[in-house]
Amino acid sequence: MTGGLITAIRTLTIVPAPGREAGRISSSLPWFPLVGALLGGAIYGLAAGVEALSGGWPGGAAAAALAGGVVLTGALHLDGLADWADGFGGGRDREKILDIMKDSSTGVFGAVALVLVLLIKWVSISRLAASGNLIWLAAACVISRTAMVELAVWLPYVRPEGGTGSEIVEGARSAHRAGAVFIALAILLALGGPAGALSLTGGWIACRGYGLWCQKRVGGITGDLLGAGSELIEALMLAVFALAGPELVRYAGWGRWPGF
Repeated sequence: MTGGLITAIRTLTIVPAPGREAGRISSSLPWFPLVGALLGGAIYGLAAGVEALSGGWPGGAAAAALAGGVVLTGALHLDGLADWADGFGGGRDREKILDIMKDSSTGVFGAVALVLVLLIKWVSISRLAASGNLIWLAAACVISRTAMVELAVWLPYVRPEGGTGSEIVEGARSAHRAGAVFIALAILLALGGPAGALSLTGGWIACRGYGLWCQKRVGGITGDLLGAGSELIEALMLAVFALAGPELVRYAGWGRWPGF
């Protein structure tokens, strides 16, 4: 059990977690939401600290959150986002899309996608900070990592020669999905009450839409597409939370967390 958690931490972050990894990397899948919560908690702490030290600067808090996320994840998912945008934007058929995504260079579509997603995140986190709802950063991280599990279990790996993410996808099982959803639901209920649970449903719907798009364009999923899905869904959930603004706490049901 702990081996799966250690593998999940090492897979999703650059944190050198001590201990022995799981025998199969797919065993880490149920722990993805928990790692998302830990990552989101660290980012929240960094953003809240900057906001407090700056005397209430939402833009600074958002910048700190973005920088922290990039550093802690090693920009792994952002790399997948750029590859997804280049492939889906420049490829006309399945083979061409996969070839483009395999290229390590970043094209125009990839660069634009990176700028837009980071901008959406910065604007959304700024509003969350201004409305006293920064804790929902953690919720977005939980949902986006849970979406990765859903995609891995649901869709086949499309590169016959294997590649990044192939072992995770090919070893993913329904039990991994069930475990991830249970952990995610428990965390989101604790963070945001009924609104937290509802947000998981919204993230699942977005995940299925993205997955259907991947299925239509390339027939399944790759490691890059898993990372891109995480980034896109995280940005979407942050935007939804930000849109609710000061009213978000009313939907939580449990009331405002002390100091948040």
